[in-house]
Amino acid sequence: MKSPIVQSSRGITLVGGGPFSARDLRLCLSRAPLAVAADGGADRALRFGVMPEAVIGDFDSLSEAARDAIAPARQHRLEEQTTTDFDKVLRSVEAPVYLALGFAGARLDHGLAVFNTLIRRAGQRCIVIGPKDVAFAAPRELRLTLKVGDTLSLFPFAPVTGQSEGLEWPIEGIAFAPGGMIGTSNRVMRREVRLAFDGPGMLCIVPRARLDAVIRALTAAA
Repeated sequence: MKSPIVQSSRGITLVGGGPFSARDLRLCLSRAPLAVAADGGADRALRFGVMPEAVIGDFDSLSEAARDAIAPARQHRLEEQTTTDFDKVLRSVEAPVYLALGFAGARLDHGLAVFNTLIRRAGQRCIVIGPKDVAFAAPRELRLTLKVGDTLSLFPFAPVTGQSEGLEWPIEGIAFAPGGMIGTSNRVMRREVRLAFDGPGMLCIVPRARLDAVIRALTAAA
């Protein structure tokens, strides 16, 4: 196994080329202080005054200005085209948790590719930050501290069954599957929510205001 390009004992913020604000970037860096850019995400990071520790990707969207501004030793070009830049970045770094900003994207195919990578690399505890929600691959067991009335959605990327405590609509007995049953907009009825699944493949989405709760829960599950 190759050594990771970037390692951190704290969190890493993965910066993509999709839309986000300076405030969004500050939010992520306050929790995952090392920035690593996926290709053209480096341009957005530089625009907000952040020099990425590394830029990783096929460099098809990285500007010449960004290439000139970033030291060559920080530029890591992976030319293969069988995976996305998000996958290239996530597989090339190592940290306790990752916050992925600028990947929720305006294009539907890009968003689906990101979720696919989340599921395939579930062990890396990566959280995708959207404008209103955050998404992550659910571990086999998860305890979340949320707010009564919060929405919690479950989208299966594989056949999965599970158990729940603290939700308005329990998930016991539901055979979740792509193209089958999904769990959109369930509602939190108790602050402590417990989820357990019989296997991998479940994507979980909760309000962005609960980001810290998700970080704590994924770290504890690990």
